[in-house]
Amino acid sequence: MADPRFFTRAGPFTLAALSALSGARLLDPERGGRLCHDVAPLDAAGAEDVSFLENRRYIEAFCRSRAGAAFVDEKTIEHAPPGMALLVSREPYKAYALAAQAFYPRAAVIARRSPTAIVDPAAEVPEDCDIGPNVVIEPRVRLGRRCCIGANTVIAAGVEIGDDCRIGANVTLSHCLIGSRVVLHPGVRIGQDGFGFAPDPKAPIKVPQLGRVLIGDDVDIGANTTIDRGSGPDTIIGPGSMIDNLVQIGHNVTLGRCCILAGQVGISGSTKLDDFVMVGGQGGLAGHLHIGKAARIAAKSGLMRDVPAGETVCGSPAVPLSDFMRQTAVLQRLAKKKDRQ
Repeated sequence: MADPRFFTRAGPFTLAALSALSGARLLDPERGGRLCHDVAPLDAAGAEDVSFLENRRYIEAFCRSRAGAAFVDEKTIEHAPPGMALLVSREPYKAYALAAQAFYPRAAVIARRSPTAIVDPAAEVPEDCDIGPNVVIEPRVRLGRRCCIGANTVIAAGVEIGDDCRIGANVTLSHCLIGSRVVLHPGVRIGQDGFGFAPDPKAPIKVPQLGRVLIGDDVDIGANTTIDRGSGPDTIIGPGSMIDNLVQIGHNVTLGRCCILAGQVGISGSTKLDDFVMVGGQGGLAGHLHIGKAARIAAKSGLMRDVPAGETVCGSPAVPLSDFMRQTAVLQRLAKKKDRQ
């Protein structure tokens, strides 16, 4: 059970309701009226909880689980413990996520304004927003309806933010236009100068960064991530993209729809990622590259070339996954051969 000091639980929900909202098929419809009171992992779930199994590594935990119900795929049905109600889905984890959202919906915004917040009279801040302590909102800022702004956040002049955005504590925003339902976790920095310099024998000459950051709807940006504004063209984050903590996105970078960047990814200036690209943790991308739709870049990869749509690359320098596996196998054989000499 989630700690009630931090999380407010809704429900209970019947299995029929969980089936309807998740799209999963209840294997035994006669159990549709049975109530579930919470979600829980397999090893901690009890008779009133619903869990899930998607990764086959946890099949033993599934067999031992005391969960009253679980989201599973067709192949897992035969391994279920006696008495467990099964909600069958091609994507059990996705179905579980929808159920968990029902049990733990996002808290409603409470309309309030801290007396220590500094809001310029020329800013547009609807009355139904929640403005935390020591927030600074400069002139010509426009906030949408039902926004929540965390303590010590600074929103610089001219920034525009859509409806239902959640902005954490200690965030700084400048030179950016942000869509609706965007989540910015604590410490995010958006719109600062890009890293632009012209070489000179005496000292680098800074190039003015005259672009913006444009963030689409439903983007989630993790703690302490930084997104530089463009140098002339804009830096663009496509709608639905999910960005983890401690990510660095350089000037003029473009992310398409629903890209996923894991922690500590770094993307150099003017690189373009098409829709649905995934980059694993600590992946590093050189500048001026083009990454095709649904390409995947493995963790710790160092990428210095374009990647075609749908391709998976790995290693440093990154190469197609099949090439990387062959190279690794050759190195292992050479190492074993040397050991035998």
